[in-house]
Amino acid sequence: MIKKTVQMLAVVGGFAFVCLPVTNAADRHSRIVSFNLCTDQLLLALADPSQIAGLSPYASNAAMSVTTPSAAPYRKLDWDAESVVNLAPDLVLLAPSNRPIRAMLRTMGVRVAEVAFVTDLDVAKQQAREVGQLVGHPERGEALAKAIEEAERKLATVSAQPARTALLIGRGGYAEGTASLPASMLRVAGFRPSSNTPKGFGGFVSLERLLIDGPDVLVTQDSPREANDQGTLFITHPAVFARFGEDRRINLPARYTLCGGPALVEGLNYLSEAIKRLR
Repeated sequence: MIKKTVQMLAVVGGFAFVCLPVTNAADRHSRIVSFNLCTDQLLLALADPSQIAGLSPYASNAAMSVTTPSAAPYRKLDWDAESVVNLAPDLVLLAPSNRPIRAMLRTMGVRVAEVAFVTDLDVAKQQAREVGQLVGHPERGEALAKAIEEAERKLATVSAQPARTALLIGRGGYAEGTASLPASMLRVAGFRPSSNTPKGFGGFVSLERLLIDGPDVLVTQDSPREANDQGTLFITHPAVFARFGEDRRINLPARYTLCGGPALVEGLNYLSEAIKRLR
């Protein structure tokens, strides 16, 4: 669905991404492999199906990826360099955290390009443009950037008024920090960081502090109603449910907050509907 939207927009009209050389249609990569959750989704949105030689194992995980239906027909990799090389790619997209694999692939003469994690909406738009350029479809990259921009604008129009505080908290009390991508999404939605929002990318918040000095709105990710392991015991505690009822809680699935590209478009649109329900 996202790819169709991107293509239609093109016709009608983190950390920073690593700078990459321009790819013209004449020398467009014909066998591209993705070794990362975020590059899976970008590749599916921006490349021709014939260009995609393989995707990471994450591509089949609907809890982490928004493009699992589109990914179904493609070869899935194992977590090793050999499974990549066996596909004879002319380009491999991976994350900076894949350093051992990157080194092995370069030793084998395989061209690699790093696509860094996105923590900012503006960087996500630039990333879409640059990956579109890299795979030989700059018009699709531009259209995806416009789709992110439009979803951002839509969310801003329904933002929480008056501005309230929010904290995104997950398993074991881990909370997203002020420099994270989810935090930037919540800012567009009209929320301010709470007094116990960690600085940087994130950190842990105690249950006691959450209950005594918590935010106006609690944002959870894929939260079950009952604890099924130690990680979910924190966010399913009866005191948390008593403190943050349905009118003070938003569930924001993790797959919308892990990557830029198609996931970010869906995440921003999801938040727009969640804000309306919260009202």
